[in-house]
Amino acid sequence: MIPLVDLAAQHAEVAEVVDIGFRAVLTDTAFVGGPHVAAFEQAFADYTGRRACVGVANGTDALELVLRANGVGPGDEVIVPAATFIATAEAPARLGASVVVVDVDPDHLLIDPEQVARHLTPRTKAVIAVHLYGQLAPMDELARVVAGHDIVLVEDAAQAQGARRNHLGIGSWSQAAATSFYPGKNLGAYGDAGAVVTDDEQLADRVRVLANHGSRRRYDHEVLGGNSRLDALQAVVLSAKLAHLDEWNMARRRAARRYDESLSGHPAIALPRYHDGPDHVWHLYTVRVPERDAVLDHLHRNGIGAGIHYPVPVHRCAPFVNSAPWGCPVAERAAGELLSLPLHPHVTPEAQDRVVDTLLTALTRPLKGVS
Repeated sequence: MIPLVDLAAQHAEVAEVVDIGFRAVLTDTAFVGGPHVAAFEQAFADYTGRRACVGVANGTDALELVLRANGVGPGDEVIVPAATFIATAEAPARLGASVVVVDVDPDHLLIDPEQVARHLTPRTKAVIAVHLYGQLAPMDELARVVAGHDIVLVEDAAQAQGARRNHLGIGSWSQAAATSFYPGKNLGAYGDAGAVVTDDEQLADRVRVLANHGSRRRYDHEVLGGNSRLDALQAVVLSAKLAHLDEWNMARRRAARRYDESLSGHPAIALPRYHDGPDHVWHLYTVRVPERDAVLDHLHRNGIGAGIHYPVPVHRCAPFVNSAPWGCPVAERAAGELLSLPLHPHVTPEAQDRVVDTLLTALTRPLKGVS
């Protein structure tokens, strides 16, 4: 079996450092907060080029806390793209805001600034730009769209740890970037974890207070908060992996180039489109193929761990069926064609050759009922 991701190989590279860190946490019994969390927060802030980082329990909470810290709530509208994981829409919905879903551009499947501009209303309080598959959204254009309006621009950076544009990292164009460290991410924990990075230190302070039961000091609760703190054991893992992130992202780029070279020119395959430059971090390598489900079945039956991200656009999910009455045809069509091929820092050229051969075999046979 060729896996979609290989977390075991990744762990092998950091196992010794993680083991030492775990033993230190266990010896000190510093499980919540403490020096390991503080060290990771500083390291990740430095890595992204931001002034502040607040570690939280997961990526969904990171988004929700940024929105809440900016006053988003009932009566507000929050614009999100149709092509994303549902958590992007869940975060504003859990605050009582109305979710407005807009379409993505046909080339990169990133949120379309023209669609955002078209659907701004006096109630628009925030826009969440999703950095999809490892590529940054068009933040310069989005910043121009919201300029002059009292609108919060937020980055969902769960798939873009290490991505840059013009040497700028996540959080450079917005009030804050929220990220997930779910295990399969480019920078993944050993369970759920997340963070908020920002240049606004007052915003970071509000996020930290809200995530800690509304408190800066024990039993002194200034506001109604919640419990969303980064565990020290997860901070140990993330610190160990952060030291390898640039190297791992470079390996992802090399693997993506190999796929590009092997698959380019095939009439049935639409390769991923990306902006010029080396800053895509290839969280996923997604192609578009006809009769995708039959092709996926063929790959699985031949030991290829391909996947689908995401088969149902946000506005087609039950909680958000009224969020895009105008429809999102680009995202809807792509959802039925996208196929994620195995790509991770440890995928070998030999494994990629087998993936390519199996995919091409599927596409050169009658697709219905391939075997």
